[in-house]
Amino acid sequence: MGTPARPPRFSEERFWAACRELDQLAPPAGTPWGLLVESSGLRIYRLYHEQSGLYEYKVFGGLADCPPKLFVDVYMDLKFRKQWDPYVKELYEKTCDGERVIYWEVNYPFPFSNRDYVYVRECREMAVDGRKIWVVLAENVSVPQFPEKPGITRVKSYKQSLAIESDGKTGSKVYMYYFDNPGGNIPSWLINWAAQSGVPAFLKDMQEAGRNYSRSM
Repeated sequence: MGTPARPPRFSEERFWAACRELDQLAPPAGTPWGLLVESSGLRIYRLYHEQSGLYEYKVFGGLADCPPKLFVDVYMDLKFRKQWDPYVKELYEKTCDGERVIYWEVNYPFPFSNRDYVYVRECREMAVDGRKIWVVLAENVSVPQFPEKPGITRVKSYKQSLAIESDGKTGSKVYMYYFDNPGGNIPSWLINWAAQSGVPAFLKDMQEAGRNYSRSM
């Protein structure tokens, strides 16, 4: 008998759930998600994560002059990210037991140690009632091929979902979910402050990187 097939890392329902979120302008009324900030066409909501003292984030909005296919190409291109993201210390992909796993070390400012992530992701192009929606799911994994390194803190709780489609013009309509617990001895207030400013900055940096990406193709 052959080796049993590995079950899908991400369920079909998670892809469809991201598509449904894209149709929302905000989390449904009556949920504990609260509006944090609205800026540059993006609305950021957060939900308190009791166990960690940190927040989960949802972002809804649009990115002008950034077509969805270009955005996804930039998002998925690890080599190009090394060029535009100053926080990347190391970033590459490796096959582990038939699965593509990403290793990512992030530069942290003094006096904090760098963080590293080991995660998997999957991108799908979804057909939804005649619409084309790209969905990317990512989450941390633990595999023996990437043991923890001395002096670097391993991030053991990380999830991200992205859904994006055309806004009918030259830009994109975007939904993103994000949770990240960097661990270590960083105060929760500092992590929360960095996340609430970093999430929209990441999307804006992606938008700018897309302009350079199209020129470099």
